[in-house]
Amino acid sequence: MTEQPIVAAHVADLWLTGERTLPGIPEENYWFRRHEVVYEALRPRCAGAVVLEAGCGEGYGADLLAGVARRVLALDYDAPTAAHVARRYPRLDVARTNLVALPVRDGGCDAVVSLQVIEHLWEQERFLRECRRVLAPGGTLLVSTPNRITFSPGRDTPLNPFHTRELSGCELAGLMREAGFVDVEVLGLHHGPRLRAFDARHGGSIVDAQVAVVVDGGAWPEALRADVAAVTCADFELRGDDVDGSLDLLVTARR
Repeated sequence: MTEQPIVAAHVADLWLTGERTLPGIPEENYWFRRHEVVYEALRPRCAGAVVLEAGCGEGYGADLLAGVARRVLALDYDAPTAAHVARRYPRLDVARTNLVALPVRDGGCDAVVSLQVIEHLWEQERFLRECRRVLAPGGTLLVSTPNRITFSPGRDTPLNPFHTRELSGCELAGLMREAGFVDVEVLGLHHGPRLRAFDARHGGSIVDAQVAVVVDGGAWPEALRADVAAVTCADFELRGDDVDGSLDLLVTARR
């Protein structure tokens, strides 16, 4: 997707690349809520914990977790992004780093959160081993990623040029077990009833309708813009059945 400048004041120093979702932008609201609902779901697991977020993006999710956590360390490889997070979210500890070499001592965290990041990494196994290293015994790893089966159906290589390797639920769970994690649980994110109605209203997929606008470079149809802006976290369902048919995966495990 072509990079587009952002005019919203709170994210004016970032670019909308199609890979990093940003809050407060009506046309981006579907993707923002699709990410936010996962942060909301894992928030109780971070209560009172020392949390590391690997790949924090704009920082809104790390800041949401900071409302319940004892401390949140927000890490990102992109220098302008890390600088933005440090300025906008003062209650976070922020650093720029390579995610396969986390700047944290062994056992220094209670929880590691990494949402929509692992599909971008070349060394996924090494990343998971690093996550295990920095977790205290009994600590929790929480990873989300697009579901390969529905995101790039019928392909061995990702459709998205920014993704290095996409995973199914079974594949990601297997990588976690190979890295030494136990009690691995796989959930899938699905559209709820209202979003399924939006899908039907926009040719079968509100996602495809949005992508078509961006790829074609045309104006947003008003009905599509209104429906995208109206999406809330309550419009998604995170559940353990039909994981292979889900949009995104949330896989949790224990050290």
